[in-house]
Amino acid sequence: MRNDSKVYLVGGGIGSLAAAAFLVRDGHLPGANISILEALPVLGGSLDGAGEPAGGYSMRGGRMLTTDNYECTWDLYKSIPSLRHEGQSVFDETVAFNELHRAHSRARLIDRRRAIVPVTSMGFSMRDRVELLKLSRADEDELADRRITDCLSPEFFETNFWYMWSTTFAFQPWHSAVEFKRYLLRFLVEFTRIETLAGVKRTVFNQYDSLVVPLQAWLVARGVRMVTGCTVTELEHATDAGTFVVTGIRCVRKGTAEVIPVRDGDLVFLQNGSMTDASSLGSTTTVPARRTKADASSWGVWEKLAAGRPEFGRPAAFNSCIAQSYWESFTVTLNAPAFFDEMFRLSGNRAGTGGLVSFKDSNWLMSIVLAAQPHFPNQPEDVFVFWGYALFPDRVGNFVPKPMADCTGAEILRELCGHLRFDPESLDGANCIPCRMPFLTSMFMPRVRGDRPQPVPPGSRNFAFVSQFVEIPDDVVFTVEYSIRAAQTAVYQLLGIDRTIPPVTPHAKSLLTKFEALIKAFE
Repeated sequence: MRNDSKVYLVGGGIGSLAAAAFLVRDGHLPGANISILEALPVLGGSLDGAGEPAGGYSMRGGRMLTTDNYECTWDLYKSIPSLRHEGQSVFDETVAFNELHRAHSRARLIDRRRAIVPVTSMGFSMRDRVELLKLSRADEDELADRRITDCLSPEFFETNFWYMWSTTFAFQPWHSAVEFKRYLLRFLVEFTRIETLAGVKRTVFNQYDSLVVPLQAWLVARGVRMVTGCTVTELEHATDAGTFVVTGIRCVRKGTAEVIPVRDGDLVFLQNGSMTDASSLGSTTTVPARRTKADASSWGVWEKLAAGRPEFGRPAAFNSCIAQSYWESFTVTLNAPAFFDEMFRLSGNRAGTGGLVSFKDSNWLMSIVLAAQPHFPNQPEDVFVFWGYALFPDRVGNFVPKPMADCTGAEILRELCGHLRFDPESLDGANCIPCRMPFLTSMFMPRVRGDRPQPVPPGSRNFAFVSQFVEIPDDVVFTVEYSIRAAQTAVYQLLGIDRTIPPVTPHAKSLLTKFEALIKAFE
């Protein structure tokens, strides 16, 4: 690339932030030549977290981290300095934090009697074991667009394993069998400890403050331009000698339409699609708005590019069925420790040591997690925050006679207290902010080869995709790792960087891991 070449990253999620970091760190591009274009006033995409004690805190979600996987993530964050501990990287800081707060859940599942479910056994029948083994060995083209329910018997979905695996990773029975198989192999090392979540790692604060803020600070210090309030509507393009070339970026900035020219030698990276697009917040007294694809902004650019170009994927495979891709989360802010104390007495876990607690008989299939406090840098000592979500927000509750999607934050807390059999006084004064997300698990929808484009599509000269909706062999979506691996792959390919991308750790090929998984399957 020329010294005056420009790079434009469309979308301000972790994929674009990581791509900018790889451009600077490994591509040696001047930061001032890189611009990140984001429609929202804040960067970070789905890794969000904001609020204050009086108005309440809110997080749409929180992705699971491990140090046994996430190879590209930690390759990046070993280079990003901690903002809190001089001389440490974000990776160092995260490892040290998890040494102090080791996960070992004592109450992974709770039943309708408020009893802790014994989960040493996965609850498999011999048929379950045979079908799981067959699925794990199946060729992806053979599975094609089959659903998990096409490969496993109905009884499987009542096993302890399914309740734990599905709530840990957010799988639904109708999701992609290919993706489920990839998860089985990618996280085989977690199979033997899924009941304790011992392999799960947490960040010091919420993932926005722990991952996005230090990375953004590092980029800004190197001159990378963060352009917020900029909605990209279309990429102008041409064909030159049989290759696809982006020539301009149509956008709306501060209410004014403009075109950013893309010159010869410039590069464009697009975050195609978003799992948190069109999300909406409610409150303790209001219900989140029911937004649809008409309210989404991230799919349109990809749909225009993919029209008539099969090498650019098929967005319709992922964004056409909100009923099968949406779920709802909620964040609770408390001004007293009563609820946290009650959870400790029930579970035996202090906040930050237990991970998800899932209510297996909940119609909504509700789970909550109490992270180590404080979970926000500006959170006072006498304020407590926890997060929860439900996989079936369209179902009528056990204690509240309506679907979760029609509930206020107060009604969600009433349902939670019903499952826990807690005195509602433990949640007195609670501020509960629910969040509806129409496309949250859209990347899990059944797909066939070609529905997801390559990070750099064949025949593309100056353009790449960076998102959860690109094809990366062996890795799994709905992880921070997938976005960062996509970014690293795209940057290295377009710039011709001669540095090895950290490979996916082949846990499923380890004889020891396979033996331990086999023993676990027969317990």
